[in-house]
Amino acid sequence: MSAIIRGKIFVVRDNIDTDQIIPAQYLNLVPTIADEYAKLGGYALSGLPRADYPLRFVPEGQRKSPYAVVIAGRNFGCGSSREHAPIALGAAGCRAVVAESFARIFFRNCVATGELYPVETIQRLCDTLRTGEEVELDLDANTLRSLDSGKTFPLRPLGDAKPVIEAGGLFEYARRTGMIKRA
Repeated sequence: MSAIIRGKIFVVRDNIDTDQIIPAQYLNLVPTIADEYAKLGGYALSGLPRADYPLRFVPEGQRKSPYAVVIAGRNFGCGSSREHAPIALGAAGCRAVVAESFARIFFRNCVATGELYPVETIQRLCDTLRTGEEVELDLDANTLRSLDSGKTFPLRPLGDAKPVIEAGGLFEYARRTGMIKRA
């Protein structure tokens, strides 16, 4: 995977829980079945309250999002431990979530599935950036730059999680590094 992600952002606030990321009624979709994986993408962030988020992450009737990066406040991915949450975002085309902090289980599920990069920001970006802005996320330099304003923001390094995500998740990383023998 490229160390640089460019695209539009979708901005959310604090405490976005896994029910908002992928509502429970869609948990019967099996991510290992290609069509069901694609369907999951269409429901990503569909649990956000319309009053607070009238613009939808995935346009009505579509399966892909125009947003490559989600910008969030504190405690992104809180709630239940469903792996479907990062998978739905990844299936929608999201490549990374940049947040002040993550629920531990959501962060671990991002790494385990290899679906997207959970990147922590040092400052509160959800008050500064706006949905639709174009950004460049540099995972090697640990920076996020708004292509609209030109401002650059420092990020915390992903550390040992980065190569696991780049490999496509925990099992593929284990195979590539010899921890698990290939069949």
